[in-house]
Amino acid sequence: MEVLVTTAILAVGLLGLAGLQARLQLSELESYQRVQALILLEDMANRLSANRANAALYVTAFPLGADDDQPSSCVGAGQSYDACQWSSALKGASEQSSSSANVGAMIGARGCIEDLGTGEQFMITVVWQGLTPVAAPASHCASGMYDSDNSKCINDLCRRAMSTVIRIADLASP
Repeated sequence: MEVLVTTAILAVGLLGLAGLQARLQLSELESYQRVQALILLEDMANRLSANRANAALYVTAFPLGADDDQPSSCVGAGQSYDACQWSSALKGASEQSSSSANVGAMIGARGCIEDLGTGEQFMITVVWQGLTPVAAPASHCASGMYDSDNSKCINDLCRRAMSTVIRIADLASP
């Protein structure tokens, strides 16, 4: 009888440990995606700051990244080259699996650049597909693109977003 009780307690403990391990892996992937989003956000902020004279050209009408129409190989210079490079990075081109599939970014990564109305302040936002539902972010970038009818990910509850504001100084004035 004591062996049966011990076995039952041990089984419950091992099931709890397996559940904990599954949650840890989920948290690890979410953390990885946040780090990748920060890297991509910093990348575009640096590109926009480096080409400050043409900052207004960087504003996107539609999100770059997943499902955009940017070419796979980037040529040229300036804003079009930067947009193409950022789109490729959002699609995960920095790392490929053995089957040559892009795996170096977040799930469904997209990026937006908005003019905050002054021509001197721009908001850069990176969004991606989270794995569990939480609160929907305030950002409007790629809003409604992460809803799924077959899961708990409705009303943008699985959309994650990170944003930064870049201020372009007028260096020509005294």
